[in-house]
Amino acid sequence: NIQGKPIPSDSQSNDLWFQHFAIVVSDMDRAYAHLRSFPIEPISIAPQTILPGNETSGGVRAFKFKDPDGHDLELIWFPPDKGQDKWHQNTNRLFLGIDHSAMSISNTEQSLHFYRDLLGMQIDSRSLNWRATQSRLDNLPGAEVKITGLRPVQDGVGIELLDYIVPGKGRPMPSDWKSCDIAHIQIELVVNNLEQLVDKLRRNGVQFVSSRIVQFSDRSFPYKQGCLVKDPDGHAILLIAE
Repeated sequence: NIQGKPIPSDSQSNDLWFQHFAIVVSDMDRAYAHLRSFPIEPISIAPQTILPGNETSGGVRAFKFKDPDGHDLELIWFPPDKGQDKWHQNTNRLFLGIDHSAMSISNTEQSLHFYRDLLGMQIDSRSLNWRATQSRLDNLPGAEVKITGLRPVQDGVGIELLDYIVPGKGRPMPSDWKSCDIAHIQIELVVNNLEQLVDKLRRNGVQFVSSRIVQFSDRSFPYKQGCLVKDPDGHAILLIAE
């Protein structure tokens, strides 16, 4: 198989390989109508509105779907009192940018040790999402998920940790998935001192894909070096530095 291993076709949101990118839209109804003009595979049963009882994300509208290769994506719309300021600028654009990447994890505290304590990200929000809205959003009956939102210290894409209580943890990420597989997803994080961080990660038993720090030869790329590592559940993180 020249293309590499695909994402399993029966993949669900609680499988530990699940990871989506959330694309912010200025108008959910228009964006959803535009999307439906393409042969997409929906996950959600139409766009869903998070109920007002949810302090973190009440009023947020979202719709999950798959791209042609089976990668998971989400359209997200923020009401005026939610989301970052940059998503509320006056614009006639429909698709505004990527807000975060959400990934299923097996243990919140274990993942916080990696993302917060070792990589230095900061907790931005915590919530428990459940009821029929979450079930329709994930297409998972009775879905109940503990969500921890993290942000980089400086601006950048956030990371959401999805810790499924119901239906519980799904299947683990296969250990033989490689960077050339269609199933492979990675996030790039810009760091200040890569050598110092790599040393810290090694001391803490983090799994490395790269055997050492790699120097990039492409002069047009703004970053000079990088190192690919995995989080506790196998999600790939490319650490890059100038």
